[in-house]
Amino acid sequence: MDKMLNNEMKLEFLSKSNNEAFARITVAAFASQLDPTIEELADIKTAVSEAVTNSIIHGYEDKTGIVKVEAQLKDNEITIEISDNGKGIENVEAAKQPLYTTKPNLERSGMGFTIMESFMDDVKVESILGIGTKVTMKKVIKEQIENDEDESIIKSFKH
Repeated sequence: MDKMLNNEMKLEFLSKSNNEAFARITVAAFASQLDPTIEELADIKTAVSEAVTNSIIHGYEDKTGIVKVEAQLKDNEITIEISDNGKGIENVEAAKQPLYTTKPNLERSGMGFTIMESFMDDVKVESILGIGTKVTMKKVIKEQIENDEDESIIKSFKH
């Protein structure tokens, strides 16, 4: 089945921790148009959760700002962009290292970017000090085999 679905959404909300679940659920509902597996949907929700939490905790710290979420569907791929106009990341490469955290007092694990990279197919982080951060993530949704008959036909072509 050839999927040429093109769609996009934009969402903005205050950098309050209770909005993290709102963003996660909204992006999951949008992604469901691609008919992902439960595991693929869980991957997307986890990555969105990490990126939004980073914007709220690190980008704005004790201030309130706006977190933006944009998502695009093209064919069988979702691209998700989460951005803020917070303080920015001083050293993106250091921040991407497992266990790196600037907030050890908040019991942060420092695994946010590592988690995003393990659940998504591509993660790009752009940040400018004093201007903000943008995280762009992509995930390809694998096409599901409709039924056993289709599966056996596919296997017969592979031999």
